[in-house]
Amino acid sequence: MADWSRFKRWLQDSVFAPLEDKKMPVMEHLIELQVRLTRAVIIIGVVFVGTFFYADTLVQWLRVPLQNMFIPGKLAWVPTDLPLIPFVFLAPAEALWQNVKVAGLFALVLATPYAMWELWQFVVPGLHVQERRFVGPFVLVSSVAFYAGILFSFFFVLPFALNFLVSYGVNAGFIPQLSIAQYVGFALWFLLVFGLIFEVPLALTLMAKLGWVDAPVLKRYRKWAFLGAFVFAAILTPTPDPFNQCLMALPMYVFYEVGIISAGVFGKRGRGVGLTPETAAAVAPAGGNGGLTPRPAQPAMTAESEYVGVPHAGHKR
Repeated sequence: MADWSRFKRWLQDSVFAPLEDKKMPVMEHLIELQVRLTRAVIIIGVVFVGTFFYADTLVQWLRVPLQNMFIPGKLAWVPTDLPLIPFVFLAPAEALWQNVKVAGLFALVLATPYAMWELWQFVVPGLHVQERRFVGPFVLVSSVAFYAGILFSFFFVLPFALNFLVSYGVNAGFIPQLSIAQYVGFALWFLLVFGLIFEVPLALTLMAKLGWVDAPVLKRYRKWAFLGAFVFAAILTPTPDPFNQCLMALPMYVFYEVGIISAGVFGKRGRGVGLTPETAAAVAPAGGNGGLTPRPAQPAMTAESEYVGVPHAGHKR
């Protein structure tokens, strides 16, 4: 235990304390922000040049969930019974624009860690030590959760949704021909939505850390969260198969439960809760005068009113 205390003291004095903000004028902060944003934009542009050369390959990967199903047991894609679906473009620049859109999105996703690093380097000097200990892991975990949501959507949700929608049109007697721009927009929207769904526990944790909600409040709304998860899943994936709906709704509700646990662990603690009048009177003399002269007992705060009394005019600290 003593070694752990020394390690924490060394970590605070040697790692976190040197990062304390050296007071800078506002213009210097703006110049630093401009420099860091410029670096991030340059890196994104460089990555975009690379992803644009592979835009056709990236589009081919986006087409994989259309006529294939991912089998977790085999870790492989298996073709479905859908016929070969040709892609068409309905405007002269549609094919080029969808390549630019896909390349830009992948460049933004790939360069996000560097952009977050630049933002972290700009913000960290203005944070206190305890805030850095929370914000750093929060940003890291949120990035991992977003990427996990994208992968979950690509391997599981998109194949089921696309297979149902296309097979419904084929069974109705229509010939499937998809606009490349419409399909790319549809696939990217699904990926983005599920990336945000995986952020639910972290969003609840942040709200609890700010004191907006707490674990008891989230528990009271548990049944509504369960219903909302299935409603949202029914709207997002219009499939009659209950398995597909549960595949989306259950993770959302599980993430809500994880958010409740995380809110209870990392939530903002209330101050002065549970103090009886006797305890408050016993603690009050040891506060400001070192226990030499007891202060007059203040009125105890009740649950209905947490009013903090204004000091008397003749009282000096």
